[in-house]
Order: sequence, then structure tokens, then C-alpha cells
Amino acid sequence: MYPAYSVIFFTTASGAGYALMVLLSLLAVLGVLPAERWFGFTGFLIGLIAVTAGLLSSTYHLGRPERAWRAFSQWRSSWLSREGILAVATFVPAGLTALGWVFFEQIWWLPALLLVALAITTICATAMIYASLKTVRRWRNGWTLPGYLTMAFASGVLWLCLLCAVFEIRGEPLLWLALISIFAASLVKLGYWRFVDTETGNATAGSATGLGRFGKVKLFAAPHTEENYLLKEMGFKIARKHALKLRRIALLLGFAAPVLAILIAALMPQATLFLFILAVLANAVGTLTERWLFFAEARHVVTLFYGADVA
Repeated sequence: MYPAYSVIFFTTASGAGYALMVLLSLLAVLGVLPAERWFGFTGFLIGLIAVTAGLLSSTYHLGRPERAWRAFSQWRSSWLSREGILAVATFVPAGLTALGWVFFEQIWWLPALLLVALAITTICATAMIYASLKTVRRWRNGWTLPGYLTMAFASGVLWLCLLCAVFEIRGEPLLWLALISIFAASLVKLGYWRFVDTETGNATAGSATGLGRFGKVKLFAAPHTEENYLLKEMGFKIARKHALKLRRIALLLGFAAPVLAILIAALMPQATLFLFILAVLANAVGTLTERWLFFAEARHVVTLFYGADVA
């Protein structure tokens, strides 16, 4: 599948923004984080900007962005529509939670918990946009939803650790939470890549054309002589050696570098701010790389009509 930069940015930024607001709200309700005005203002500002920027960028992948509002009417059958409705609905409890935190320095637990529920559900709906597609085997599996959730929370908790460092808020439990989140995300990602490398596909040119019972089906001639929308969007290919190289970059920057920064920060508290700046930046690059691969390595069944053996 073609790795559209707008969708890559959308899934990365919105996931981190929702996860940051979830962690802010939940940990504040539990009393782990203080209801300090400027800390809450900065945290929610970053989270809302990330979510809004991600949602707006996603519309650029549409053929007619001005008609994006019509997607909201298809909520009965479309995960894209459900994700849009949930994303808009999440702004209400997010605004109320930020209002109480910033103006009254109080944690209003009801909108805060509603924000937690809606934000997590929105991340799940985003993942289901891809996990529900029967035509893409490398998306329709048990790894896609956990991958989106764990990657989002790995990014969100690093942003929260950085905020705590900026406002000099003691957050030793956050270091453990960050390590657990990153470790979980890395395990899920490795499991997903193992699945990608070992799955053989359940659709062939024979099953697609219905001619498989007569023997092996091969492409005799391409359906057309010039590249079209299908080849551009669904026929994107990446060389195996390039994919392995990018996976190493994603693992190194997305997981290993942040873990190293956290461990050093635990031993050198005076360098915490600098280390978490590096951790957030490294994780962002690693996550973008991972998300690019998520799209680039996917194979749509339509490629069977253009010479692919399996999909």
C-alpha cells in the first residue's frame, strides 16, 4: 500500500496526543499528578494540538477534502466514520477537563474519566479502520489493534515524562510506566513483523480469478499499459533489504534510544530534561518510520490481477 505522508502523520500525532491526554487525566484522578495550572495547560495544549493537526492532515488524503463531513453519516458500517465521530466527541470532555484543571486547579473526575474512555476508544477505532479490511491480510490480524494502542501510549508517556521534567514534577512512577509502555510496544511490533514475515497469504491469482482448480494461474498481460490509481495506492512495493533496514531504525530510535535515555535519567536526575527531549524526538522518528513500514509492507488483493503470486 502507498504510505501517504498525511495518513502517517495523522496516525502518529493523534495517537500520541490522545495517549497524553489519557495519561494526564487518569494519573491526575488517581492523585499521581498535581492539578498545577500551567502544567495542565501545557499538557492539554500539546495533546489537543497533536490530535487536531493529525485529524486535519488526514483529510488531505481524500480526493475531495471539502466533503469529509459526509463520512460522519456512515457510522453504521464504517470505522472511518466512527473514528471521526469519536474524535469530535472527545473534544467535549477534553475541554471540560482542561477547564477545571487550568482555571480552577481541580480535577473534575467525571469528564476526566469520560475523556479516558473516549480517547482510548478513538485510538481503537483508528486501528480498526485498517484491521477491518479483509482485502489486506497484513492489516486484518490480531496485531494491528494492540500495535496502535501500545505505540500511542509509548509516545504519550514520553511526552508526559518530558512535561514533568520541564515543570520539575517528581515522577518516578512515570519512569516505570514509560519503560513498561515501550517494552510492550516493542514486543507487539516484533510480533507483528514476525507475522508479516511468516504469513503466506490466503489469496492467490487462482482464487481471485476462480481458475485455480485448473492449475497455476499466471499473468499473461497487464490490464493496462500505464500506471493508474490502483497501482499507485495499492501496488506500492518495498524491497526486503530496505524494509529490514527501516525496521532496525524504528527499533533503535523508537524503543532502544528512549529506554537508554530513561535509564540514564534515573541515574543522572540533573540531565533529565535534556534526556527526555532526546527521547521524545527519537521516539517520534522511530514511530514515523514504523508507521511508514506499516503501510509500505501491506499487500492488497487487487495486486493479484497485476502479477502478484499471493496477497
